Amino acid sequence: MNDKIRGRPDFLLLFLTFFLVGFGLVMIFSASYPVSISKHQGPWHYVFKQGIFALIGLFAMSFFMIVPYSRLKKVAPLLLLISLLLLLFVLIEGGNINGAKRWFSVAGFTLQPSEFVKLTVIVYLSTIISRKGEGIRNFKRGLLPIMAVVGLIILLVLKQPDFGTVLILTGIAVSVLLVGNTDLRHLLLLGMALIPVFVYLAFSKSYRLARISSFLNPFDDPQGSGYQVIQSLYAFQRGGVTGTGIGHSVQKLFYLPEAHTDFIFAIIGEELGFVGTTLVMIAFFLYIWRGFTASVRCKDDPFGFMLGMGIVMMIFFQFMLNAGAAIGSLPVTGVPLPFISYGGSSLILCLACTGILLNISRANARRRQETR
Repeated sequence: MNDKIRGRPDFLLLFLTFFLVGFGLVMIFSASYPVSISKHQGPWHYVFKQGIFALIGLFAMSFFMIVPYSRLKKVAPLLLLISLLLLLFVLIEGGNINGAKRWFSVAGFTLQPSEFVKLTVIVYLSTIISRKGEGIRNFKRGLLPIMAVVGLIILLVLKQPDFGTVLILTGIAVSVLLVGNTDLRHLLLLGMALIPVFVYLAFSKSYRLARISSFLNPFDDPQGSGYQVIQSLYAFQRGGVTGTGIGHSVQKLFYLPEAHTDFIFAIIGEELGFVGTTLVMIAFFLYIWRGFTASVRCKDDPFGFMLGMGIVMMIFFQFMLNAGAAIGSLPVTGVPLPFISYGGSSLILCLACTGILLNISRANARRRQETR
């Protein structure tokens, strides 16, 4: 391939990314300033930190948009090793927040290794499957060793515990294996074997059981497990069609916990109404569509195809789990809304992954130029 021919990136995907990040900063400021004033004596604490993470994320996006995505195959073993070490480190030295050890601090900033592990799993699976080729259809020598590695990662994440990320990692793994031409019978058998495991995990801890029961009927325990969902639904109800206007949410005034993180979608619904939430959903589905299109156009390169599809499905799963929990359609899992929720690790990951999608779109454009 002639490196002098540089393909143009998908500008719609790039625009959607900037829109979602910019919109997220506005909503984080609006949703967080009451708690920011209460805890940090000023309204700008959370949006300022998110802005720094956005700059880091944009640098990461630019880097991955420029460096050929194929080079990720060479660093896949190193990424896997680093991820495993970070997951072990956070279990040993991580700070305990609300009974979970998912974070550690670096220079005053909190990082969550399990966020970056999502990209590691995508790169690892795409690399191994593309190298195995038809060998992936052999259960013992193809699928089983891969699932052993992914299972180890999931086990370490589960120890934190972070059930939401476990669900996303499982969804990513299944998606990449499906597009990687894995024998469907093997996946179905594996899925049937994992169902009892997930049922046990869902019901083995009282707080998970409480989240499931609150999802089924939050008004059974309005001051306990159902409190967050009920307050979230009140936010959507108050927002109506056009919303109360940016900055005029009532639920963020210490009624709705985690208003600027897990439940920022509810604040969007309250301040911008049905119209605002619909526009956000359209932006996400356009993003997913453009990412899917770039991946499919790369089908002649199995690694790029699986890499892009893994990223697209990661964004899709995170959006659905977050939005679904906010509107009471899915149990609360603590999964952030991509690009929008407060959280540096999630934002950096999403922007870095967007850079890879843009890189894939550039490679597609370059290939089209070369065939003319």
